[in-house]
Amino acid sequence: MNSCMTAKPGLTHRVFSCLLSVLFAGYVLNALADEQPAFSLHGFGTLGAVRTNSDEVEFVRDLSQPYGASRSWDARVDSVLGVQASWRISPQMEAVVQAVSRYHYDKTFTPEISWAYLKYEPSPNLSLRAGRLGTEFFMLSDSRLVGYSYLTVRPPGDFFWSLPFYSINGADVALTLPLGDHLLRGKLFYGISDEKIPFVDKQWDLAGSRMVGGYLDYQAGGWQFRASYANLLFKNDIPIEGLLQAFPSIAQQSAAYLTMNNTRTHYYSLGAVYDSGPWQLQLMLNHVVQGSRAFESSNSGYALAGYRIGPVTPYFGYSWVFSKSHESSLNPLTARLTAKTHLDQKTTILGARWDVARNIALKAQWDGIHGEPTSVLPYRWEQPGWGGSMDVFSLTMDFVF
Repeated sequence: MNSCMTAKPGLTHRVFSCLLSVLFAGYVLNALADEQPAFSLHGFGTLGAVRTNSDEVEFVRDLSQPYGASRSWDARVDSVLGVQASWRISPQMEAVVQAVSRYHYDKTFTPEISWAYLKYEPSPNLSLRAGRLGTEFFMLSDSRLVGYSYLTVRPPGDFFWSLPFYSINGADVALTLPLGDHLLRGKLFYGISDEKIPFVDKQWDLAGSRMVGGYLDYQAGGWQFRASYANLLFKNDIPIEGLLQAFPSIAQQSAAYLTMNNTRTHYYSLGAVYDSGPWQLQLMLNHVVQGSRAFESSNSGYALAGYRIGPVTPYFGYSWVFSKSHESSLNPLTARLTAKTHLDQKTTILGARWDVARNIALKAQWDGIHGEPTSVLPYRWEQPGWGGSMDVFSLTMDFVF
């Protein structure tokens, strides 16, 4: 009997099993048919090392990582390996599966399915997808793990730290309209998250949280502009039960005050990218409104410029993020916990990318982070002496195949 009908682990696993079966069948059929294959297999990866000048805090790529780098070189933060298979079932139908190994919430590099979807294009201007999709409402966010696609070593953290989830299980629809020599493209999406985020020594389960949103793109020559909006309706609370046990008299009211269940976080974003001739320019802005008092609402952005000189592209950037502290709190305990989500820092970025060979790029980068001692959310395991500032040194080799 077909494995799509007999699989029992749950809806998500059944969807992945079906898609993998379809891709394997496509590979076999192409191998048997003496025709140009419609099946393709590609991959990408990053071998990276990063260190800082501080032992007072651990630097992470984003909030999906439980531990990070300090004074010693660390290969976990930026190293990634991914493989993507696609099968063009018909001129209008395509199946895609992407698997990625990266350092994530459970302190391992266990491979995970990041994409697994069917795409149907009834016309050149209309695209519909269903399955596991990447989160892409922030401009360039759907390729965050493909280091080769980025000018910098990693996406600027001050801007992307607020987006620690990578996939949703759902569907989207995209429509592209030609406007003379320009293009206007819009997308709407809906999905459910099943990811987890490290929280102190536990894991915050996002399973069942619903995300909906969309964006509008305008492309003119070397310029691309995007305005986007999304919101995430959380299903589960942050795991603070252990922290509240030491305060039994106020534990229940504090948990209710900091609840995440059935609250929404709203994400607003504007972006502009220019890539033509020797110049690469990027400008991004976002505004995140938290529906729960457990986190502070924030504003962030970055500007980045690179100039190609043969195979080498030096670049310079500046990013920032700050959040608004809550004016009042229920008690000193909730005030202390919400203060752990405070953001107030600026980062200077200086580096160079060397396209040393076809599909291989070497990068070296310095990040000069200057923040307030109270800005602790972007990091892990801050110590009492943390002063808010540090230097981050990164070396990577990015490749695609």
